[in-house]
Amino acid sequence: MARSLKRIALVVTYGTLLSKVGGLVRQLVIAAAFGVGAAYDAYNYAYVLPGFLLILLGGINGPFHSAMVSVLSRRPREEGAHILATLNTMVSTLLLGVTLVLVVAADPLITLVGPGLSSELHRIAVVQLQVMAPMALLAGLIGLGFGSLNAADEFWIPAISPLMSSLALILGIGLLWWQAGSAISTPALALWGGVVLALSTLVGAVLQWLLQLPALMKQGLVQLRLAWDWRHPGVQEVWQVMGPATLSSGMLQINVFTDLFFASGLLGAAAGLGYANLLVQTPLGLISNALLVPLLPTFSRLTAPQDRPELIARIRQGLMLSTASMLPLGALFLALATPIVALVYERGAFNQGAVELVTGLLMAYGLGMPAYLGRDVLVRVFYALGDGTTPFRLSVIGIGLNVVFDWALVGGPTPWGPQLPFNFGAAGLVLATVLINVLTCVALLLALQQRLKVLPLKQWCLDGLRLTVAAAGAGIVAWGLSQGVRWPVDLVGRLLQVGLSGSLGGLVFVALGQAFAVQEVREISQGLSRRFIRR
Repeated sequence: MARSLKRIALVVTYGTLLSKVGGLVRQLVIAAAFGVGAAYDAYNYAYVLPGFLLILLGGINGPFHSAMVSVLSRRPREEGAHILATLNTMVSTLLLGVTLVLVVAADPLITLVGPGLSSELHRIAVVQLQVMAPMALLAGLIGLGFGSLNAADEFWIPAISPLMSSLALILGIGLLWWQAGSAISTPALALWGGVVLALSTLVGAVLQWLLQLPALMKQGLVQLRLAWDWRHPGVQEVWQVMGPATLSSGMLQINVFTDLFFASGLLGAAAGLGYANLLVQTPLGLISNALLVPLLPTFSRLTAPQDRPELIARIRQGLMLSTASMLPLGALFLALATPIVALVYERGAFNQGAVELVTGLLMAYGLGMPAYLGRDVLVRVFYALGDGTTPFRLSVIGIGLNVVFDWALVGGPTPWGPQLPFNFGAAGLVLATVLINVLTCVALLLALQQRLKVLPLKQWCLDGLRLTVAAAGAGIVAWGLSQGVRWPVDLVGRLLQVGLSGSLGGLVFVALGQAFAVQEVREISQGLSRRFIRR
């Protein structure tokens, strides 16, 4: 099993790495072309609903994907094809209606998401939403197909799928830049820029769906017919997991709506959040896919009482690996935020003011990195146990708390002005999300302990504390080197500043982790050493 997990993790890592590199290049192109201007600022509001559906329903580790893996990994291939055909029919019918609603009601929906938008931004966002509306239908098909492929031990195609979206956007913006030249970021072309962003995003979703069809056919999972066998036990089992899981994940995405609601009154905040989120999601998505994709089928196959010790060992493995990867990453985001943002984005329309905005957001994200991935690990354990209700209940509570935290951390805005003496601006919206994720992790861990009874929480917490101390040391050393040397301000100088400071911080973290005798740090360092020696 250990070899199989490592093999799957390696395949997913390589595929996700390609996708993340493509996503980073895509964001560099967007930043250089539009900066934090009207086309991209409006796009962040228009993308909320179709992007929410694409991430929620079509994303790897999303509820559709997780439910299909949990159920199909325990069933014969022929039965899986019938279950997939039935769910495709049912889900497509529902999402076709959602697509029509997005087209017809685009104007009031944009008003709901961004009530503080100017009339020009509102007009652009409405057109963008109408163009991207068919992504709702594609999202369900993508999520069901990728879950079926993972259940059949096919991991490469789902891992590289997001690369199609990035390529479509890069090509679309490239064609517009070729036609418009340096005028691409001017207000006169804001509408055309917005339409190109939206249309390229839709084309990318179509390509993601088309990419999976040959692999599904090869696995014998394609049945070209409408099926309404909703009484089938496998279909009902998928819905039992997928229903609460979709609501739970949807509740998390509602927090994004809440953030944008409060951000609509802050100039450039939506675009800044998008740029900072890309910097976070690039390593986070790579690590989470490499970790969660192979672990979810494993959790699902270890739910029998006799397998409880192995299940607990795998839960520990997932939590400690996520903590050991996210803590140093968060520390480096805090220590090197400004040079990272400048290195990645500062060119073209992305000026010093934009760098300062995104730097503050990246530092706020860095504080909560461990909670992002730890929450996802724990949620997948509940899905494997057939319990989507507990994460859903916690998500409902989280929505209410997020509204309160968002309101408080941006100064308590009211029609009569701010009501609180402090205001963290756009960074406050990120800090609110961090608080929600931390509280959710604690609640999920306590609920899992109540269910399994035998989790060694004390030992896990001690190891987590040791890793926190190691990450703090890594961040301090990286910051010291970054600030203590007069680095050149050109591209090479910034690359050296980030690369050398980050590498030294990583070495300090590994050294301290080994000194503290944390098992997972030792295993990671030994594995990397063996791979380096072979080469």
